[in-house]
Amino acid sequence: MVALKLLNMKKVEPVFKRYVQNQPMLIPPSYEDLVPAHHPVRVVNEVIERIDIGSLEASYKGGGTSSYHPRMLLKVVVYGYLRNIYSSRKLEQAVNENVHFMWLAAGAKPDHNTIADFRSKRLKDHLKKIFNQVVMLLAEEGAVSLKEVVLDGTKFEANANRYTFVWGKAIKVSRERIERQLNELWSYVEQVYEDEEQQRPNEPEFAAVSAEKVTRAIEEINEALKDKDIEPKVRQKLKYAEKNWPGKLAEYDEKEKILKGRNSYSKTDPDATFMRMKEDHMRNGQLKPGYNVQASTERQYIVNYTLGQTTSDTSLLKDHLDEHCRSFGRTPQSLTADAGYGSEENYTFLEEQGITAFVKYNYFDREQKEKEPNAFHADNLHYDQSRDTVTCPSGQKMNYIGEKQRRTRSGYLQTYRMYRAMNCEGCPMRGPCHKAGGNRIIQRSPDLHRHRQRVRELLASEEGLEKRKQRWQVEAVFGNIKQNKGFRRFNLRGIEKVNVEFGLLALAHNLQRFSNKTEH
Repeated sequence: MVALKLLNMKKVEPVFKRYVQNQPMLIPPSYEDLVPAHHPVRVVNEVIERIDIGSLEASYKGGGTSSYHPRMLLKVVVYGYLRNIYSSRKLEQAVNENVHFMWLAAGAKPDHNTIADFRSKRLKDHLKKIFNQVVMLLAEEGAVSLKEVVLDGTKFEANANRYTFVWGKAIKVSRERIERQLNELWSYVEQVYEDEEQQRPNEPEFAAVSAEKVTRAIEEINEALKDKDIEPKVRQKLKYAEKNWPGKLAEYDEKEKILKGRNSYSKTDPDATFMRMKEDHMRNGQLKPGYNVQASTERQYIVNYTLGQTTSDTSLLKDHLDEHCRSFGRTPQSLTADAGYGSEENYTFLEEQGITAFVKYNYFDREQKEKEPNAFHADNLHYDQSRDTVTCPSGQKMNYIGEKQRRTRSGYLQTYRMYRAMNCEGCPMRGPCHKAGGNRIIQRSPDLHRHRQRVRELLASEEGLEKRKQRWQVEAVFGNIKQNKGFRRFNLRGIEKVNVEFGLLALAHNLQRFSNKTEH
């Protein structure tokens, strides 16, 4: 009976939604209808509509064919960086295929050459001003205050060959080798004249060798040996020196102009310096050409960025804060940073600018882990200001013996006062206190000691503890750019173009974050 009923049941046919590709529409949809109300592309559009790009527009020359509007191109490029699209060819593809880009471009279809030229050439002198305007808009919206910032740096790989480089030390060694060989040739001249019991000619100048000096020195050596019977090897060496050394030294001069005090540069991007990258896949800290990006943040918004060509963060703080002041007309009230910025020069600069420095010094964290302070550390020895003496752990007085000064690369002059113990021989604390021979000598910078004492008090306060917890903010920003946005290597070459590229990244990061906040 059940089988009979099953046979009488009709098969249920599936129902599909209507699908007609070529169906004409009475009122075709516009791009506006296809973009959701709270989509990030609308935030990009609204913010860039509000900023002044008059200087960018003025950079275009009149005459010839019409140009794509710079505001439209700016929207396309910024939204591309927000969507992790960094290639000009992929941006060209997006304005032809992606409805959000098509809406931004209002149907315009700039090719990849137009986009690339706009990014690398047109924006070069204008993007930082655009970025600053957006930060000020964020301040008006209450997203940032520009009063309390957190600073840190990270390294991004340059778009350069990793195996074609120039090392400053190699140039120095080569110069010294040429100078040494010139001296050897002149010693040979002196030996020849001594053997022939003739008066020696005047010695040429060999110090600080240059192409001109070497040329003159070789001419004088040749003149001195003109009528002499000299060894074939020496004559061969002179010919080699005359032919090659002036050109080599001129080449070294040009390379040193490019180095500008750096220790290295890449031949394919001379502005890039070789740095150790932490995220190297081999985990061996491989040296790669790169840039040291400095970013100060507030509430995980980037409020300022600068690019450095040195591996150390310490020397980049002053320029970074000067840029902040130029951009916004004022300095922040407080700065939080790690021990990489904790130098006497930086503490003095922050104090002069009236900025409260929540900046660790190099052994602050170690101090926090120690149950008791290290009694033998020079900074922990008791100083008697009235007598200008230091007391060592055994109770012995260490007397002032003079000053030592050191000038940093930036020109800052550090002054250290030197103190020496009277008699360390036979002291039971000699082992942990002082391992070198003779009586212990310490150097003490009064200014640095005062700054560290102030920083120690600030970081131990309730406000300081809260500031130390906020240091993760800038790390989160860098993590977002490198991990979520997949940006670890610049696409452009040269520090000016790289500055534009990171500015676009920072702008896109801020607009993405603002968009996420407004959605909620």
